[in-house]
Amino acid sequence: MAIQTVGIIGAGTMGNGIAQACAVSGIDVVMVDISDAAVQKGLATVSGSLDRLIKKEKISEADKAAALARIKTSTRYEDLQSAQIVIEAATENFALKVKILQQIDALLAPEVILASNTSSISITQLAAITSRADRFIGMHFFNPVPMMALVEIIRGLQTSDATHDSVKELSLRLGKSPITVKNAPGFVVNRILVPMINEAFFVLSEGLATPEDIDAGMKLGCNQPIGPLALADMIGLDVCLAVMEVYLEQFGDSKYRPCQLLKEMVAAGRLGRKTGRGVYQY
Repeated sequence: MAIQTVGIIGAGTMGNGIAQACAVSGIDVVMVDISDAAVQKGLATVSGSLDRLIKKEKISEADKAAALARIKTSTRYEDLQSAQIVIEAATENFALKVKILQQIDALLAPEVILASNTSSISITQLAAITSRADRFIGMHFFNPVPMMALVEIIRGLQTSDATHDSVKELSLRLGKSPITVKNAPGFVVNRILVPMINEAFFVLSEGLATPEDIDAGMKLGCNQPIGPLALADMIGLDVCLAVMEVYLEQFGDSKYRPCQLLKEMVAAGRLGRKTGRGVYQY
């Protein structure tokens, strides 16, 4: 089945980023959120992002106009019925995702693919609550979506080859470089990345080096574009802690225990950039 229209649930950071990636690739989009204010804010974010690309001479004004014309906004799930794939990009909350997916599942034609842009929740488990487990898959985009090349395609135990192949083809049409992974806590990238961030907090808590020197060491010694502590502030310390707690629970391995300093900082409300203070002050 050729994918001509992509439905997106959620107009926040990830949802509007996916919408932009689709629209600039010539794919029609239906972006849905709970209020008109939310979808208009998402559309404004896309417009601003496209303006930055115009300034960099990556696209023209005509390209921007054409991309925005491909994005339809709505507050009604029924408007997603024209899509061949619907990507759920709601907040990383299992109960919320289940509620949304069950509502959507009942509305869509049987052949429509359902995908979740989750970074940690089991695709196998989410698939099982729908009537189309073989046509359910994970599409883990990375932030900022228009700039980041990677998409993790996560196969649940039930995901069919045809579903995987369609989603891989879509990812390539978006100009992304997809990797295919089996369903497991954290998939591949976050499974490696978040424990590294957690270890950086252990190094900090033991007083081995300053935050600046820890980050400089990883940037200069491992060629990382941003140090792990600065990255934690960008992600949100609460998110890093929550992911580590999921790993500890799911794997039952003490190597995933969250650093006490990370827990203390979250308890103090020092969550990173979004609160103005984390490891660093903003």
